[in-house]
Amino acid sequence: MSDQNDIFTFSRESRLRMDVLGLMMKGAGYAALLVVGIWAFIYVIYLIGLALPEESKQAGDPTPIEYSETKPGVPAVYDTAAE
Repeated sequence: MSDQNDIFTFSRESRLRMDVLGLMMKGAGYAALLVVGIWAFIYVIYLIGLALPEESKQAGDPTPIEYSETKPGVPAVYDTAAE
């Protein structure tokens, strides 16, 4: 039997280039699927936002005032001067 399994009789360099190109195209395809999936997820969130009633979009902040204001003697969560 022949040691050469290449039925198209490409050189080793040409075969290597085609293999590398194929792997790069496969990776580009995976990256494209990931990007399209992220865009689809964001679009679904956008559509859900459009389906909400207008009153829910203009509602106040659900965080109680006591959590957003600091009390005397208690440092704020993001206060770096207290360290």
